[in-house]
Amino acid sequence: MTSEELDIEFKAAVKQINSHTEPFPADFLLRLYAYYKKATNDYSRPSSKKPIINAFKTNALFQVENVSQDEAKEVYIGLVKNYFLYRS
Repeated sequence: MTSEELDIEFKAAVKQINSHTEPFPADFLLRLYAYYKKATNDYSRPSSKKPIINAFKTNALFQVENVSQDEAKEVYIGLVKNYFLYRS
């Protein structure tokens, strides 16, 4: 898959997640959060008003620190596909 194709598929997966109206499991959201941040090179700190949520998000980010940007996009896409495949 080319870099351009990967970007297109990643953006489609993000759109699918953002348009979904039902709640997601917390552990799934944390994985999406970490891989999204890594895929988009967003190194801003978690900004929840609840310290415990910031701690979970920070931990999730530490778990993906050695993942490349393209690998993060691929994993994110895989998480989204698997979630909707096995959801029904």
